Amino acid sequence: MTAQKGKDLLLKVDTAGADVFTTVAGLRARALSISAETVEITNTESAGQWRELLSGAGVKSARITGSGVFKDAASDATIRDYAFNGTVRDWQVIVPDFGTIAGAFQITSLEFSGRHDAELTFDLTLESAGELSFTASA
Repeated sequence: MTAQKGKDLLLKVDTAGADVFTTVAGLRARALSISAETVEITNTESAGQWRELLSGAGVKSARITGSGVFKDAASDATIRDYAFNGTVRDWQVIVPDFGTIAGAFQITSLEFSGRHDAELTFDLTLESAGELSFTASA
């Protein structure tokens, strides 16, 4: 992936549940973490008493963290509402020249900060609430 404009990294949400995504924020920094719990099946006959894991089992989860600025006052209000109410919605994270990560997420953390001589920024954590998909950029 070549160098990209940070402003092109976008956070979108389906506010009406109609599979129409609206940009709510440009992310200045972000991280994606995908986890899978293991299911241990070690027994007395395991070779050399080494731990054995059951392939394809366990719980998968994803966490997206990001910081940035809201697109407008309506986007700010939407995110605040989702955070206060624990709303689960479909989200998209658009990473330029990489792809789109999409699926149901819940906001588990929302923080605001700002300096007297700069814009208001936010820090956000989204936790997966269902199966995710990845679509590579064309």
